Amino acid sequence: MTMNPARTHRLPASHTPSGALSGLIARRVPGLSLEAPFYTSPEAFEMDVAEIFAKHWIFVATEPEIPEPGDYLTINVGPHSVILLRDDDGLVSALHNVCRHRGARILNDASGSVGNLVCGYHHWTYAADGSLLHADSQPGDFDRSAFSLRTVAVRTVAGLVFICLSNDPPEDFDAYATRIEPYIAPHALTGTKIAAQEDIIEEGNWKLVMENNRECYHCDGHPELSCSLFPTYGYEADSLPPRLRPAYGRYLAAEAQLQRTSEDHALPYARIEELRDGATAFRIQREPLDGAGESFSPDGKVVCTKLLGGFAEPRLGRLSMHLQPNAWFHFLSDHAVTFSVLPLSAGRTALRTTWLVHQDAMEGRDYDVEALKRVWHQTNAQDGTFVARAQLGISSPAYLPGPYAPNEYQVEDFVSWYIARLRAGTEGRDTP
Repeated sequence: MTMNPARTHRLPASHTPSGALSGLIARRVPGLSLEAPFYTSPEAFEMDVAEIFAKHWIFVATEPEIPEPGDYLTINVGPHSVILLRDDDGLVSALHNVCRHRGARILNDASGSVGNLVCGYHHWTYAADGSLLHADSQPGDFDRSAFSLRTVAVRTVAGLVFICLSNDPPEDFDAYATRIEPYIAPHALTGTKIAAQEDIIEEGNWKLVMENNRECYHCDGHPELSCSLFPTYGYEADSLPPRLRPAYGRYLAAEAQLQRTSEDHALPYARIEELRDGATAFRIQREPLDGAGESFSPDGKVVCTKLLGGFAEPRLGRLSMHLQPNAWFHFLSDHAVTFSVLPLSAGRTALRTTWLVHQDAMEGRDYDVEALKRVWHQTNAQDGTFVARAQLGISSPAYLPGPYAPNEYQVEDFVSWYIARLRAGTEGRDTP
């Protein structure tokens, strides 16, 4: 894990919710979906950006997306624009994309490669670490060191890149990183390349996107995914519907085999599930896949014949990880898939899906990119429809919060975490 600490700068004050919104936060009923304004109100959207996305560690990229010095991405989080950059020492840095002269945005493309960072307005020029190198027509006593770009806290963990916009990032991230790194490291993400990446806009609130991902109650609507993902996900044995009992028998056998294989290859597999507690809440577990048990495909077999890292055994199931508030991941023997969610407005959300394969894998020989993408490309499209329908329904005056089923417990965990973080962020403030 590497770290670039943020310099001490003050971001705008946190959002203070109105009395009506504060009341909804205070009286949220456990076990029921949230009241409509949490999904539809522009004020709630602003609160979410300020209290959730600007105060917590969020996943934004993988290291292979910026493989060489000078490679960059721009990440937009509400009104914030962040430059994610590989510096000359090979480390990942993060900078606010705001010129220190008169505030112009410096980089306007989503990605690219640069030497120095040059503002296109008045050509103030910055080094990769944000220090000001050149500012034309300034007085003789001008102190360049006082006008460096503002930095953003950034961490890399086993090839994953996280940022935090807060001046005081949650301190529990280090404990999280220490616990997940042994699970992810064998998949050697820093030795992968981007095989494909897709950005879609879902017509729904970001929380609906996350809630949809946190349950498989709806997974009958994912025929491509259901070929390899056990439909019993989230169910306890005594609550299984009769139609899922044969699948549960297969699941138990596959789980036992996967645990033996994981132990043989010294791969951690035990579930860690802390989805409600602390600022950095997560779930990670190595879980079996159906069919051949190797990958997301119609028969469960690998979709890339060049395995990740030093793996020789393809039947490693899926290492699945969820992170509050904005990401989920699947690490397999043959590829990895990452998903990041960023809010655009109360009713629109950006979802980025990235597929990674071994850096030496050759398209057309080791993998076919359309076959690699097929399951999650289709699943994302289907989920986008579900989310849009949920947003439309919640926007109706007839909407009332409904109960979560037992197999939707991770949705309840997510919502409970969300409400707890809002309460922690806004407690003690006066409301208008």
